[in-house]
Formats: sequence, structure tokens, C-alpha cells
Amino acid sequence: MFQEESKRTEIGTLGEFGLIEAITKNVKIRNISSEKGIGDDAAVIDYGTDSKTLLSTDMLIEGVHFDLGYTPLKHLGYKSVVVNISDILAMNAIPRQITVSIALSNRFSLEAVEELYAGINLACEIYNVDLIGGDTTSSLSGLVISVTAIGEGKEGKIVYRNQAKESNLLVVSGDLGGAYMGLQILEREKQIFKESPSVQPDLTDCNYIIERQLKPEARLDVINAFEKLDIIPNAMIDISDGLSSEVLHLCKQSKLGVNVYEDKLPIDQQTFDRARDNHLDPTMCALNGGEDYELLFALDLSYYEKIKDHPLFTIVGHFVNESEGCTLTAKGGTSHPLEAQGWNPIK
Repeated sequence: MFQEESKRTEIGTLGEFGLIEAITKNVKIRNISSEKGIGDDAAVIDYGTDSKTLLSTDMLIEGVHFDLGYTPLKHLGYKSVVVNISDILAMNAIPRQITVSIALSNRFSLEAVEELYAGINLACEIYNVDLIGGDTTSSLSGLVISVTAIGEGKEGKIVYRNQAKESNLLVVSGDLGGAYMGLQILEREKQIFKESPSVQPDLTDCNYIIERQLKPEARLDVINAFEKLDIIPNAMIDISDGLSSEVLHLCKQSKLGVNVYEDKLPIDQQTFDRARDNHLDPTMCALNGGEDYELLFALDLSYYEKIKDHPLFTIVGHFVNESEGCTLTAKGGTSHPLEAQGWNPIK
């Protein structure tokens, strides 16, 4: 007889994180050495020594994650390493090695590939990591870069997403929204060039935010500061998808609520000014922009004196009981539900 037509669910209705949940719900850990699998910034492997191995992989796909119309290949190579190193740092661990795999078409010359790897090698030099392997293959649809970062974490110092505690401080490094605003400027100039190729790009007072987009840095200095200050966060994540999204990840995995304060969000003056120039709300850029690769973490109140005036850190909120929910307190004092509105690559 006729078979009943199978149900079809469009992945665009799930979003990136819904898709991840769907394809990992039946994954089972079979080896005792697999201490932490899917669900954090990096996997943790314990082979019975004082140090544990951490692994994290990210792909960058042309037309989805980057546009070669305004992204120099050297910058792209550098960024592809940094975004993976950031995941290792988000576990309070040190990156040691990377592997790099690329798929490319015949429109790329040897010189272009060498330029890409010049950026990769520069990142390896700056962050003291070794490029130890990878793969190359052909692509019919554009450039694909897959990087796996391997790190080392000490027993008792690795930080996960699910250990935040009620009344913990919510702290972020650096400033927020710059990478998003840099992307808006680059996209604007790309559109102007399409319409009027003779017009020179106007990047006045945009150097900082463009660098935040094209050549971000991983916050190894924050991990070094933790060591110097004798601080171990309770939970941590890097900001790749926007502050709101990452805060909600910490809350979901730690089973907590949170209060975030708008007037505490660290926004660079250039980010603020360019947002206003382009009729964008700087707060929304900071909350939902993404690609800042800052570190967001939960700290015991006992660390307050150590970090309150530290130039690397800003306290932006605190964790509360799960029943109180996740809220954003606006500058006027009103509270609103904290919602993730970041970029969705699965659509």
C-alpha cells in the first residue's frame, strides 16, 4: 500500500541552536575519557593526567560567514584561527595547536592561498600555537575554512557554562557591538560601490570598528589576568552570537535567571557614534551584534574588590533565581524580558 508521506521540518524554523539540539539529542558518550562533549565552547578529554585536552571546531563559509568583496584573505586567515582559539579560552584553558582544512575552487591562485595562510601563521605566532595538520579539497560553491583548536586545561581550573550560582556577578571583558557596527559600515560601502564604482569608500572614524569585524582578537590577556588575580570564574562563554544570546546560554545551562543593566553595557565611543549616525540603537548593537569574541563570565561576589576597577572588566548584571526570569533593566529603570535577537546562520 501507499506509504504515509513523512513529515518535513524546515531547518530555517529551528534556528542554529534548535538544529544543534535536534541533531545531538541522541548522541551518547561511550568513553570515560570524554569528560565533556557537545554543549560547551569546547569538548574536554581526560586521559588521566593533571592536564586535560580541549577541542573546538568552527567552519567559516564564503557567502555565509564572510564576504571576499571586502575581507582581505590575510585578515580572513587570522580571524579563522582567532574564533577557534576564543572557544578554548572560554573554558579557561590555553590553546596549543590547530589544524586547518580548506575547500576552494580554481578561481583561487597559489598567491591567494599563500595570503590566507600568511594570516593563519601570523595568528599562530601571536597566540603561540602550532599548525599541526589539516586537509585540502575542491569546492564548487566558494571558499570553506574549517579550523580545529586543541588546548590544555589544568585540573580544577577548567570552566564550563553550567556552574553559575545565584547572586554571582555577570562580568564581560572589553567592549561590545563594535564588530557588528564594523560589518554595517562595510556592507554600506559595498552597496555604494555596486551602485557607483567610482565613489571612494568613506571609512572616516571607523578604523576601530572595522578592525573589530575583520581582525578580532581572542582574549588571552583575560585568562592571564585571571591567573595573576587568582580568579576562577564559575561559568564562562565567549561572545560570538551577541551578549543576549550568550547570557541566555549561561542561564539555561546553570538553571538561573539574570538581571542585565543597560547603563552598565561597555560600548566604545566610536561604536556609539557610528550607530547613531546610521540610525541604530547602540544598546541593541551591544546586546545582539555578535562576533565581539569577548569573554562573559559568572563570578563569586568575593572577587568584587579584585575586579571592580580593573580596566579589562565590566560588571553588567547579576544572576538570580530561575523563577525571576531573564531581564534587561533599561536606563529609565523599567525592566523588559532579555531576548536573543542575534544573527541566525540557519535560514
